[in-house]
Amino acid sequence: MDNNVNNDLKQYIILRFDSEQYGIDITYIDNIVRLMPITRVPHTQPYFLGVINLRGVIIPVMSMREKFDLPFKENTGATRILIIKYEGADIGILVDEVKEVVTLNDEDIEKVTSDDVEARSYVTGVGKYNDTLISILNIPALIADIENE
Repeated sequence: MDNNVNNDLKQYIILRFDSEQYGIDITYIDNIVRLMPITRVPHTQPYFLGVINLRGVIIPVMSMREKFDLPFKENTGATRILIIKYEGADIGILVDEVKEVVTLNDEDIEKVTSDDVEARSYVTGVGKYNDTLISILNIPALIADIENE
């Protein structure tokens, strides 16, 4: 039996917004779908785009651009909706582009020490991969924040 197995390896799906890259622990990802019609729901937060019907399941969709106060950008052929599964619920996250899946170990990720409380709550750390920095998103904090608004 090999006792040298590295258990701190995790896979992250890499998303891109403009020149910024973000990573989401792949265990939260249920599906990645192409952009589809989103039905608007009145009287909701600006980042809440509406709902989609994915194979008979109604899923709320939010814009990461709006949530992170990034400038507006038209959707493109690369725009995707990530279906996140967290505590039995599904939520869709609209992203500019899904880049790739990477494997990082704990040593590749530095914890965030920002004074910005909001940034610190949504980003757990910054990963280094091939000379690129990847902000690792804190999905539980992001989902909890959405549910509390």
